[in-house]
Amino acid sequence: MAKINPYLNFNGNTEAAFNFYKSVFGGEFLVVQRFKDAPGCEGMPQDHLEKIMHIALPIGGGIIMGTDVLPPMPPATYGSGISISVDAESEAEARRVFESLSAGGEITMPLEKMFWGALFGMLTDPYGIQWMVNYDVPQK
Repeated sequence: MAKINPYLNFNGNTEAAFNFYKSVFGGEFLVVQRFKDAPGCEGMPQDHLEKIMHIALPIGGGIIMGTDVLPPMPPATYGSGISISVDAESEAEARRVFESLSAGGEITMPLEKMFWGALFGMLTDPYGIQWMVNYDVPQK
């Protein structure tokens, strides 16, 4: 079956965002490409050359990827249309991930035990990305 991997657009702070995600989830970047590495970049403004053209970080069985959106492209906007869902392997991991991702961000639903038997919470991280953290508590 096809695999889905989130690709995130940022307005010039992709590197900071991905270093934040790396601090939360661990791992190593699979690739970091800057605009200066691309053919034909000679005409780009100097301050754009160090921005991220493509970055990839494996998380769990998937990969989260991103880029800096630079003019003349329209800026990235964030809203309630999409969230990245994290399925934790333990309650401790769910709490650690939730607390780490929400640091400097906004908790929209505290991480709590839910009627469907999971520990679940929602947040927006400091970079404007919405996350849902879930841990399916084993049923007795």
